[in-house]
Amino acid sequence: MSSQSSRSPSDEYASESVVSFAPHAKDNSAKVDELDAAGRSILNLLSKAAGVAEENSRYALEQAQKLSRQLQAAEKRITELENGVRYYADRAERAEQWLHKIYSEIEDRFIRQPQEKRQSVFRTAGRGQ
Repeated sequence: MSSQSSRSPSDEYASESVVSFAPHAKDNSAKVDELDAAGRSILNLLSKAAGVAEENSRYALEQAQKLSRQLQAAEKRITELENGVRYYADRAERAEQWLHKIYSEIEDRFIRQPQEKRQSVFRTAGRGQ
């Protein structure tokens, strides 16, 4: 146990990922043991790769869900802002209509009518002479 803890993680990975195929003995059973060790090592590496892939997939799914929630919130805010724009555009339109009506009223009462009265006064004064 202490010999394993003194090894660095890269040493452990290297020993599990590199399998020597050089013949150590001419014995057939040694070749079978090496083959079994290589098979187990490959399966172990596949298992680790599957775990990493699963974790990556889980992380990607979490990020996609997070971004989806953010997108929904942004779309909701856009809708609210668009509604606000329509509301204020309608108010601005009504304000313009009122300003036009007020302008017309001022023009009719204070500009046209006094001019017409002055002109009629001048006409009647001109006739009276």
